[in-house]
Formats: sequence, structure tokens, C-alpha cells
Amino acid sequence: MNTDIRYIFLDLGGTFRVIDKDPAYLATARAKIAELCGVKTEDPTRWFEDVIDKRYDVYREWALKYMCEAPEEVLWRRWLAYDCDPELIRRNASELCYQYRQTKGRRTVVEGGADTVKELCRRGYTLGIISDLVGRREVDEWLDQDGLRPYFQTVQQSSVTYIRKPGPAIYYYAMEEVGAEPENCCYVGDNLNRDIIGAKAVDFGMTVTVQYQKDKPLKLTAENRPDAKVYRFPDLLDIFPKRGQVAVEKLIPPEDGQ
Repeated sequence: MNTDIRYIFLDLGGTFRVIDKDPAYLATARAKIAELCGVKTEDPTRWFEDVIDKRYDVYREWALKYMCEAPEEVLWRRWLAYDCDPELIRRNASELCYQYRQTKGRRTVVEGGADTVKELCRRGYTLGIISDLVGRREVDEWLDQDGLRPYFQTVQQSSVTYIRKPGPAIYYYAMEEVGAEPENCCYVGDNLNRDIIGAKAVDFGMTVTVQYQKDKPLKLTAENRPDAKVYRFPDLLDIFPKRGQVAVEKLIPPEDGQ
């Protein structure tokens, strides 16, 4: 582990943002998906679960295998709605991706997340986002709505790069945009087999995993073992006191099965 950390890159889902699965919110998004696909059904939720969700499972298997994200139109015309009017799907592909994300829940910044990011920037760290997700619209809208765009000097999305973690290239894009060397970078994420493996593959100086559920054991291997873990997002402030520094004594080391 390198303690000369100047750049901190964040995962989004499960790390910086968490999901509220409000049933009414999910149902509205699923009904909108059916409408956008031109599907008439009395039970949009059942149709979504039986058709779109199952097709997405097949797509996800392909995406993970090749560490690739399909363009919006390709995702829907090839994988999710190939039996619907292709011209309708082409016109609605962007909105379909946006609504698909909403079918999984309402995403909000984790408690203390915004203040932590602002303080890390005040301490001199350069921050960025490296995230896997479908659709190009959602993250840009969220950053503007929450007033967080000024705090992230690079935003790398698999929906834009077409590369998913742990593919090394998406990390390289982030480093290139901010002028960083890998040994001065830390990645913070919740998924050991994507977030941590990818960061270690490009020789990041440090990796941190968030474990919001303390009773959920980590399945650690030599390849996915992070340098530290935190139980609350604001705990990052204990670890990073000033640009170019790491408070090693504050680290909670990951342990086998914990």
C-alpha cells in the first residue's frame, strides 16, 4: 500500500449512493417501460419480471464475461426488447435506460456522503467517479441536481466508455483525465470482484471497501483483498487527513471472512 494518495475514485451504487425500493416508485417505472416498448398489459410488473428482468440476466452475463457495456439502443434492440417495434425502441432507447434504472429503486447519496466529498476536496484530494451502469442520462442529471458536479474532476461511466469494471481501461481513462499516476490513486468501492480487482490490476496505490452491513462476511482472496474497509462513508475522513497522506493507524484491515 502506498500512503502518498492524491486521487480518490469512487464507485456509485452501493458505495456513494444507496437504493430506496419504494414499491409504488418501482411499479411506476415498470409501467413506463411497457408503455415505451408499446406493450399493452394489465400487469406491467409481472410482464417486466417475466420478460425484461430475465432478458437482462442474459445480457448481464454477457456484459460481465466481456467486461463490456452495450450502447443504449443496442441494449434494447438486441437484448431486452428485440420483439418490439425496432423504430419505437430506437426512439425511446435513452428513456428506456433511464426508466430501467428507476425500476431498481430511487437512488440517493449515502448518509454523510456529500459532506464527506466536499471535505476531501477541501483537504486537497482530487476526486473522480468510476461506475458501471446502463444509460447516459441519469448520472449527469443527478450531479447537477445535487450540486455535486464541481467536486468530481472525472466521471467515467461504463455506459459511455462501453467498458465495465474490472476492465483496466476504464481506470486508465479516469487517471488520464486528471493526470494521475496509479501509485497515487485510491479506489473506494463495495464490490470486491469488480471494484477492488480492477483497481489492483492497474496498480492503484490503495483500495478501500465499504461494508455497510457489518454482519455480511467478505469473501476475500489474494486478488480481491483491499487495503482497508470502512463501515460508514464519512469514515474516509479518518483515513485521508491531507492530500498525499494516509492515516495508517486509522485503517480497519480486512480479515478473512469479515
